[in-house]
Formats: sequence, structure tokens, C-alpha cells
Amino acid sequence: MAGIVELKNVSFSAQNRLIVQNFSYQFEEGKTTALVGPSGSGKSTVLKLSAGLLVPSEGDVSFRGMDIFAMNRRENLDFRKEAAMVFQDSALWANQNLFQILELPLRIHFPDMPVSERKNRINEVLKEVGYKRDLMIRPSQLSMGEQKLIAFGRALMCKPRVLFLDEWTESLDEYAAKRLIELVRRHQNEQNTVIFVSHDFRIIKSLSDYIIMIIGGEFSTVFSREQIEKDEDLAQHIERGIAS
Repeated sequence: MAGIVELKNVSFSAQNRLIVQNFSYQFEEGKTTALVGPSGSGKSTVLKLSAGLLVPSEGDVSFRGMDIFAMNRRENLDFRKEAAMVFQDSALWANQNLFQILELPLRIHFPDMPVSERKNRINEVLKEVGYKRDLMIRPSQLSMGEQKLIAFGRALMCKPRVLFLDEWTESLDEYAAKRLIELVRRHQNEQNTVIFVSHDFRIIKSLSDYIIMIIGGEFSTVFSREQIEKDEDLAQHIERGIAS
């Protein structure tokens, strides 16, 4: 399959510290790729660079062959509609209630959508993620797990073709985590693309078509699902690397 997101010789520095160095990779459309490595290795930074949320210090990031940071407003809106992010800390706006947070992507990308249709779409997504509480409350009134469900729901609102997920099952109980994993499987079955960071090797092994090992902010190697399934020693090596 063709590449959908590509990083070419990407480096990123913050506060005079080099976090990602000369990273190159082309993510295949319709495939699921896990970014793994020791704590502090730059996984989440690579994910955010891939999603166009951080501007690289050097190198290029492209989506369907277009430089993300050279897009005009219309092209960027189309990209943001097609690609969605779930942040590790959920990143919900503290000064808005849950309905406003969930409605905003629809207001941006479907400005002519009637209010009734917006409400129907929000209810549909909340049913999918399993959130059943009041929508007129603010994020501070939710548990960390509930915030993650809302963040996941917001990401699904415009039916994206690419999901960027950063430690997306963290803080969830087993039932809620299982529900979101099934939603990702549905996303996969629809030939969509998933790029995610996780420390849970069971999830990584179960969902990934490819696993990229990142060490010290650099691309180390990539493994396929077949390699992991055939080589138990390799699987254990990766699991130990994630835990370190």
C-alpha cells in the first residue's frame, strides 16, 4: 500500500535539548503502527510530529505527499478533518462543557450541519465509547478515565481516516479499555490508518501491523507482526525494551 504520512530526516529540539534526531519513516495507509521504546525515547514527540502538531527543527512531514506545514487553510482543514489525535493527558478545554468540546469539530468541519444532526452524531459517538454521564459538566468533574473516553469520542467525531493515539488506554479500567480497543479494531477493519504509542505490550502485539523501536530519539528498527509472532525471543526483547 502507499504511504499516507511520511517523515523525512526529521529532527526536533526543545529547550536546547535534541529530542528527535534524523527520523525518517513512511507510514502505510490502512496499516497500524506502534511506536515503542524506553521511557523518554521520544515516542510521543514522533507521534505529534507525524500528526503535524509540532513543527520539526529540521526535515519534512507530509500527508498524502503534501508538506503539512506548507498547506493553505483549506488543505489544512481537510487534513485535520481526516486525521485526529487522542492525547495522553486528554487535552480537554477546561473552560468548556463536554457538549461544547465534542461539538467543536463538527462546527469547524461541517458548519452547515443542523444542530439536531450534531446532537445525533455526538450521542452516537458517546454510545460507541461508553460514556453515559451528563454533557453539561466540565472536564474537571470527570475522572481521568472518563476524560480519556471524551477525548477518544472527540477524535472519532468526524469519522477520521487516520488516528494518532498517545497512551490512549492509560487510566482506563479493563472494561473501558477493551471497548476502545474494539473501536480501534473497527477502524482497522475499515482500512483506516492507526499510529499509536503504548507501554502495554499485549495491545501492541495484538493490534500492530508494524512496530517501530525508537531509542534516544532515533529510528532504531521496525518489526512486522509476522516477525513478532514467529520469534518469541524477539517479542520478549521488545517487551523488555518497552519496560525499561
